[in-house]
Amino acid sequence: MSEHKYEKWIQKDNVVIDGIDISGEWNKMYEPREITEYDITGLEKVRELPGGESMNWCYQCAQCIGVCPVDNVGSYGPRKIFRKLQTGMDLFTHDDLWMCTTCSNCLRVCPKEVDMMKIMPAAREQAVLNGHVPAELQDMLQNVAEYGNPMGDSARKRVKWLKKFDEPVRDLTKENDPQPVDVLWYVSDYFSFHGRGNDAAKSMVRVFNRLNVDFGILGKEEKCDGDSQRLVGETGLFEELAEHNGAQFDKYDHNKLVVSDPHAFNAFKKFYPAVTGSEYNLQHYTQFLAEQIDTISKLMKRPFPKKVTFHDPCYLGRHNGEYDAPRKLLNAIPGIEFSEMYRCKEQGYCCGGGGGGMWLDGLVADHTTERLSENRVKEAIEVGAEVLAVCCPYEVSRFEDAVKSTNNDGKLKVMDIIEIMDYCMGDDAEA
Repeated sequence: MSEHKYEKWIQKDNVVIDGIDISGEWNKMYEPREITEYDITGLEKVRELPGGESMNWCYQCAQCIGVCPVDNVGSYGPRKIFRKLQTGMDLFTHDDLWMCTTCSNCLRVCPKEVDMMKIMPAAREQAVLNGHVPAELQDMLQNVAEYGNPMGDSARKRVKWLKKFDEPVRDLTKENDPQPVDVLWYVSDYFSFHGRGNDAAKSMVRVFNRLNVDFGILGKEEKCDGDSQRLVGETGLFEELAEHNGAQFDKYDHNKLVVSDPHAFNAFKKFYPAVTGSEYNLQHYTQFLAEQIDTISKLMKRPFPKKVTFHDPCYLGRHNGEYDAPRKLLNAIPGIEFSEMYRCKEQGYCCGGGGGGMWLDGLVADHTTERLSENRVKEAIEVGAEVLAVCCPYEVSRFEDAVKSTNNDGKLKVMDIIEIMDYCMGDDAEA
């Protein structure tokens, strides 16, 4: 209530009625807070967008506010945006446009199906066309457009992690006459370019090889999946990436497309077909490995006696309904003591990296009390975890930074599930 600009009151310092002292705050009377003057120009601009129609369906029940991860550390949510749009806010030039992580938790509880997963990309696309893009986001978009990855690294460096790595990996782009593979593994940007992502990528290779998986990669021909770029409104860039990657998928004969990244999973499953005209036999790596759990269980002989909790990626869980596969793998790990966080599965909390949030920490920090990843790390600590397990390439770096910034370094370790499995299968990795 303290935020409300119409909040005014009167109170009398000394009042006694029928012998009852109601002095001061006990007789406080608030002025009416009804809004009598509306300017819905901004609301009309949003609802006229293809994809923005449902913004007008909000009837302000506020179900969304309690589950919005950004509101948990600030003041945000569809209902609050709707109210601001009723009173003159221009969303296309306002920071609120970029705060949404598109985690889909609001849509899960909304009785009117106000869909921020359609509204925000539509409004952001208009903002991009008008040149209203945060500088830190613009840098990322420029890198992807020029180099095919958000880091701005040369495409040649996409396979640098394979140097001085003895495990066999088929880079199909280097073969003169590439033969079919059972699994085409889409490695992803953060597994390819980020140091901790490299660790998980190498673990994936070792696990695949122990399982005798016939797999290959696209090497320097792989580009960013484009899902985050689509969500921040760069539709044209997304389509370019989809056309490029789709051509690679068609070029190299394979039975199954396995991805490291839930965001890639979402893009290839739901949005690539409209651009490429192709459907994909697609699995996230946890789904692929969960189907082989009997064989994997026999190979995981090294115990992992740690208290472990798991963070559900929004784009594997709420967006695509997969909650069981990661838990099936974790529960097969010998010696593990697994426990859920309070906010898990359908009600899982967001790491803050989705919807472009991975590159908007500066803007978000101006409007929140702490990063979403910091809030999540505190929850992991609260349930007594020693290891926070993840299965999205964004999350290791986000949560490791959050562990340090919340002064929990040495108390909580962040590991991809594939790293834990690799450790349990071998004798040369370190937990």
